[in-house]
Amino acid sequence: MKKNNLITIIIILTIILLSIIILNKTGSKISEEEAKCIGQNSIIYVQEGCSHCKRQEEMFGENYKYLNVVDCVYEKEKCITEGIKATPTWIIKGKVYEGFQTKDKLKEITGC
Repeated sequence: MKKNNLITIIIILTIILLSIIILNKTGSKISEEEAKCIGQNSIIYVQEGCSHCKRQEEMFGENYKYLNVVDCVYEKEKCITEGIKATPTWIIKGKVYEGFQTKDKLKEITGC
C-alpha cells in the first residue's frame, strides 16, 4: 500500500511540475511587434534589484529594449516627480498600474 501511495504522489507532482513549465513557456513571451506597440504607449518605472521588475523584463526577453524604461535608482528625480511609490509601475494613457502586468493585460490597456 505504501508503494502505491508513493507512486501516486510522484505522478501527481510530475503532472503539476510539467503544467507549471508549460504554462510559463506557452504564450508568455512578447513578440517584437507587441513590444514596440506597448513601448510606444507606455513608460515602465523599475529599479535595480526588484524581483518583479526582473520578471517583467524576462517576459519581454530580447524585446525589452523597445520599452520606455526609467530606472528609479539612476533617475530618482523622474520617479519622485511622477509619484512612483512601487516598482514596477506602468504609466499607460495617463493611468498608473503598479506591479507586474501580464502580457494580456498590457495588450488590453495599451490597445496593442
